[in-house]
Amino acid sequence: MDVQMIKEMAEAMRENGVTLLEATEGQLSVRMERAAQVVAAPAPAAQPAPAAEEPQAEPKPEQKDDGTEVKSPMVGVFYRGPAPDADPFIQVGSHVKKGETICILEAMKLLNEITADRAGTITDICVEDGQAVEFGQVLFHMSKE
Repeated sequence: MDVQMIKEMAEAMRENGVTLLEATEGQLSVRMERAAQVVAAPAPAAQPAPAAEEPQAEPKPEQKDDGTEVKSPMVGVFYRGPAPDADPFIQVGSHVKKGETICILEAMKLLNEITADRAGTITDICVEDGQAVEFGQVLFHMSKE
């Protein structure tokens, strides 16, 4: 079982709403668990009732998500660089290309390289090195290219 296979399983979990997955290959066993998105479910259910009111249609800041936030795809520990004594992958002001590694998230003793999903310039780093992060937590702000 390689890192790419684990990434694919994590992506399949995210796409299909699966919150727990266990896989065993030989002596290697992997268990992936992510927070259920039950918290997000009431929000859409609650929005239709007040949607008749015009003021409720105003949450443009959340809807304005033009891709400037890079969010954590999983629960884990955030690392800015490949090793404690190594330079960070990016700094504020760094220009990144699509597919470039921007950080590492450690989840269940596995190091997952997180890559940029598009090109841009890092404008803010929102978490500290070694900090635990939640699924969907904003890690970086990035300007559009």
